This record gives sequence, C-alpha cells and structure tokens, in this order.
Amino acid sequence: MDIVYHGKTKEFHLFNDDISYIIGIMPDGSPGQLYFGKRVHDREGYSRLIIREDRSMAVGLPSDERFSLEMNRSEYPSFGTSDMRHPAFELLYDNGSHVSAFKYMSHDIRDGKPGIEGLPALYTEKDDEAKTLKIVLSDELTGMELELFYTIYASHPVVARSVVFRNKGKEAVSLVRCMSLSLDLPDHDYIWMQFSGAWAREKYPVERKLDWGITAIASLRGHSSANANPFVILKRKHTDESAGEAIGLSLLYSGNFITQAEVDTYGTTRLMTGIHPERFLWEICPGGSFHSPEAVLVWTQNGLNDLSQTLHTLYRRRLCRGPWREKERPILLNNWEATMMDFDEEKILSIAKKGCEAGVELFVLDDGWFGARDDDTGGLGDWYVNTGKLPDGIAGLSRRIHDMGMKFGLWFEPEMVNPDSELYRAHPDWVLAVPGRDRSLGRHQMVLDMTKEEVQDYLYERMSSIISEADIDYVKWDMNRTISECFSIGRSAKEQGTVYHRYILAVYRLYERLIADFPELLFESCASGGARHDAGMLYYAPQAWGSDDTDAVERLKIQYGTSYGYPIASIGSHVSECPNQQTGRVCSIETRANVAYFGTFGYELDLNELSDEDFDKVRSQIAFMKKYRGLIQGGRFYRLLSPFEGNYCAWMVVSDDKSRAILAYYRVLAEPNPGHRRVKLQGLDPDMRYSTDEGEYYGSELMNIGIEISAKPDPSRRPEGDYYSRIIVMEGIQS
Repeated sequence: MDIVYHGKTKEFHLFNDDISYIIGIMPDGSPGQLYFGKRVHDREGYSRLIIREDRSMAVGLPSDERFSLEMNRSEYPSFGTSDMRHPAFELLYDNGSHVSAFKYMSHDIRDGKPGIEGLPALYTEKDDEAKTLKIVLSDELTGMELELFYTIYASHPVVARSVVFRNKGKEAVSLVRCMSLSLDLPDHDYIWMQFSGAWAREKYPVERKLDWGITAIASLRGHSSANANPFVILKRKHTDESAGEAIGLSLLYSGNFITQAEVDTYGTTRLMTGIHPERFLWEICPGGSFHSPEAVLVWTQNGLNDLSQTLHTLYRRRLCRGPWREKERPILLNNWEATMMDFDEEKILSIAKKGCEAGVELFVLDDGWFGARDDDTGGLGDWYVNTGKLPDGIAGLSRRIHDMGMKFGLWFEPEMVNPDSELYRAHPDWVLAVPGRDRSLGRHQMVLDMTKEEVQDYLYERMSSIISEADIDYVKWDMNRTISECFSIGRSAKEQGTVYHRYILAVYRLYERLIADFPELLFESCASGGARHDAGMLYYAPQAWGSDDTDAVERLKIQYGTSYGYPIASIGSHVSECPNQQTGRVCSIETRANVAYFGTFGYELDLNELSDEDFDKVRSQIAFMKKYRGLIQGGRFYRLLSPFEGNYCAWMVVSDDKSRAILAYYRVLAEPNPGHRRVKLQGLDPDMRYSTDEGEYYGSELMNIGIEISAKPDPSRRPEGDYYSRIIVMEGIQS
C-alpha cells in the first residue's frame, strides 16, 4: 500500500495489492480521474490519458481550445466552464454567479486516516493500516478552498472519500450542491443495482442496464429510507456472485441523499453520491467550512460475494466501534408482538421468566412503558415511567430481570412526539412545522426539531437519567415516520436550507453523548424496521432492526438483499409469533429460526403460549445459536441461490480459517414429485474433509459437485410441505 506523487507529471497514484487509483492535474489546474481498477505498475506517464482534441460544440480553455473538460474525466467536477455534465458541487456567490474555478494548490500525504467531526467515518487503529491523501484546490477569485480527501487501506480494495469547503475569502458563499464523491468511468457497459422497497419489504435488488441519460436513487424523506438505500453496485454484464468485475458505492450518511450514474453521449459514466441538493443550502461565512459525509468505493474482479465480504469485514472492524464491534450479540426476547402496549409488570415478568428458562440472554421491553401510553395516539415524548403499569419503575423491572440472570433492554423513540402529550402541550414550537399551516401526522405523531439545542438537551437528560437509574444494557432507538413540513421555527429564511442536514447531525450528536456516558451500552437502530439501516448508522449502533416484517419467507428476500452491502451481524432478526402478524403466513418454528439465525437472532413472542414440543425446540435453537453465532456473525457470508429468482434460497457462512461452515437452504413452496437438487458451495478448503450429518466430503466435492439438498420423499411420513428449510453444519476434520 502506498500513495506516490510524481512531481514532474503532477500525478498521484494510490495503490495496494488489489487496486490502483490514479489522479492527474489537468491543463486547467483541476484534478482529473485517470484510472480506477485492478492494480497497475507505478510510473510517471499516465497523463497520456488526458484528452486533447478538436471537437465540434465542445468548449475549451482560452489558452488551448483542444482541451475541454467535457471530453475528460474529472475528480470533482464543477459546472459552468467547459463540463456540461452534472457537477459534484455548486457554489452560489453574492453576485449571483455559480461559476467556480478550483485549481491545484498543494497536497499532503500521511499515514492513517483522520476522522470527521460530527459525522460517521471509517477509522484506523494503527497508522500502517491506511494512507490518506489530501489535495488542496483554490479558487483565486473568491478565496474559496476545496480539500479532497482520499484514504486507501492496505488490506481492502477500497477508497474512502470526502470533501471540505473552506471560505478564506471576504464574503459569505452558499453551498447548494455537495457530493461526497464523483467518479468518472471511461465506459458505460455496466448493470446498475440498487436496493429499494418500502416498509416490510426493504432492500430488494433492482437491476437495469446503464444507457444514455441518468439513473438515480434518492431519498427526500429526511432519512435514508426503506424506499431507497444509499448503496449501489455497478457490475459488468457477466458478473455474478462468484466471478466478474463490480464497483460498490456506499454513503456513510443517514439523511437525504442522491446516488446517480450519468452516461453522456460519448459513452462515459459519471457516478456520484452525496447530500441531496433539493432543499439544501449551507452558507459558509468567511473563516467557516463545511465537511461532506464520507463515501466508500469498493472494487472487485471476483464477483458480488467478494464485494460484499469486503464491506462486511470493513464495516464490522473499521466502522462499528466500541466493545460490541465484533462481540457476539446477545440472544434477546422482545415483548412487542406478544403484548403490544397492553401489559403490566406481572405479564412482562412471566414472559421474561420463560425466556430465561429457554436460555435467553437479554430481555427487551418495547413501546408502552412511559407517559399515558396505551396505544400509539398519545404519550410519545413524555419519557417518564408509567407507574400504573410498572409500580417500581424501569429500575425495579430491570433489577428483577437482572436477578434472573439476563441483561435488560429498553425501547425509545426520541425523535418523535404525539400531539396528545405533555411535551407537545408545553412546547408546540419544538416540532418541525410551518407556522400557519396544517401539521401533518404519521402514526399519530410529529417530528421533533432536533436542530434545537433545547430539544437535544431534553432528550439527553431523560434518556441518560433512565439508562443510568435503571441499569440498562441495550437500547432500541426507533424512528417511525418520515419528515414533512421541514421548517425550523425561529430560524431565518436562509437557514431553512440547513435543517435536513442539521437534523441528522443532531441525531448523531445525541448518540455520541449517550455513547460517551454509557460506552458498554448496545444500541440497535430502528426506523419502522429498515428505513434507516445505512452505513452511517452503523458508526453509532452496530446493529439495526432489519424489518418490521418478521415473516420468515419475506425475511429471506429482506436479509438476502441487505447482505449485499451490510454485515450479517448488523441485521436484527427474530423468530416471531404464528400466524405472522404482517402476512398471516404459518411457518414452522424450525424455518422461522433457520432464517433468523443469520442476523443478531432473538424472539418476539410469548414463549408461555408455545406447546411443550415447540418450547423444547426453542431451547435447542438457542443452544445452537450460542454455539455457532461467532461463525455466523463473523464469518465470510456467501449468497448461493437467490429468493428473487425462483422457489429456492440458499446461503452459507465460512470461518476465516475455512475449518467450519454452515449451509442454509430454503424451499418456499412444496412441489409434487420433485427432482433432485444439488447446491454447489463456496469458500471451503478444497483439500479439507468436512464432516456433516450425512457423511464426510472433501471441500473440492462440495464446491464442484455440490451437496444433495432436496427434501427426500419418504413413503412412511408426510411430505415436508411449504416453507421447508435445512441447516447443514460442516466441521473440517482433515487437511
């Protein structure tokens, strides 16, 4: 790994064993994108890739009309000179001009990686893990400076990028567009993959071929959303899970965003991601600055599983923080689907006691423990214990749960408020709302104006007080509605363009304050399920509730799609009651667990209502998860059969030393007189023998011939029926 600057040709070469990223200073003084991809030799002379030619309708430099930005690939392009594609940034000056001309001024290369104040970012623990390049550009006329940051890791084929705008001039400047990354590619022979959906069906892969024009995914909901996730993949036509070139782009941000690919009529592709420019305007006063969120660029030539595994490892080890970063997650029992808000302490303790008997390690009390909260129409925001339900408060309940030998967790939804609450009646100006206009409701609630310090302080005081007094081990932080009427009462007209961004910065800030006070606390983020399951949130909460849809069959799609960009250990997954509350489907408790294993794992039902037979199965499931969760949550995950392509789904996880593996196979609907099916495995040691419950096989057999997986007809018993699943554990016994 190194970053080399060639002064004669003004070229920067970032490289490790896998990739090269080459930047050259172009004739207009701006940085150009010369190459990104498989590692190439370091040398001077890649500036030959800068294009100079006569081209009708192209605009060139006054000193050299043969050089046009429209025909070249830029690192951080602007609009208004000779580049007619969408810009990475836009500054509005006092005279009404939007034209900037940033030119190379200096650079700095250092070991390690700096953080970003107030924003999530990758990090290093040792300086030799990564190197960082800062390129400083200056606009001489206005005094604005632009810093481009690039970090390359020694052991990962990734480049992390962000930008900083600094006003060293004499007048305020408005930043109206700010992408975190722009990457110009020399062709457009790519398939675009995005991960879209809605509540209860998050992160479905959607593919389309890039062609002339713009392909984009975005959110204007105030959060990353279940509808559009800030992660995309560009893959070549023949790339599949195990082979082929692909580029992944992940934005470490939880607010409004846009990720787009623009293909011009010359066949080049401009890929970019950052804060959505709609309703964004940030004034940078003299002496002030603005730092963009960070974006992560990953490249592979070994297929989509390899791309995902890179992100899984990187995010588990160098994005997640604290003692839970790579620690095995506790098996939990949540009361939500068992009781909703209709509970008292006796009922909660009876559910917890049964969970303790089964081997549960963490009991979580969900919504309904505070204020006048008997349904979702009132009480939200009044973070004071309802002693009618819990006579000894949260502290008393927590003590009883701890006495059983379990940890105790608690649900909060700090960012929202019901109109029917003491908080709203006391502070109607604490919500995002436009004076004189109707205040829209979602789930009977409004959004608190997190940009107000008094709101942040109130939430911090109430949450920290309850957490400390009650000895809380885990917090589920929920967020159950999209932002509408995004107006901060009391702010100036110009400041309204900052509110969406300030809002998510305030959420991050509240997380940071609580993490500083309670560093051992395990946070799980939630937003009506996966509506804010993004890389930015993993910096604060190492796991996220994957979806409010707990149906095992639907979770196959949700968890499969989520695995493309996010670690298995980040996916909250539970065995819930049957029939399922979201779909009405009836699945065996075996299949419900066989899906939920591949995540954090837990239960969301009243175990007292299970038959003795099913309760014994729960005990066995918990024992299985305790034995293998380190492998499942920390191993290399492989997608084998997609639930989006047929009646079957399969995936597997392999230990780093390849001595252990677990295969999971799922068949959705039963088939009459089925044929035999084999699944070819991946990631094993070809020379190692693996023991399974059906025999011993070499890794080479399992990967090239496959393993017989179909449900075997047996005249002596009934067919397995719909929603069949199998888990096969493989233990290496000889190399």
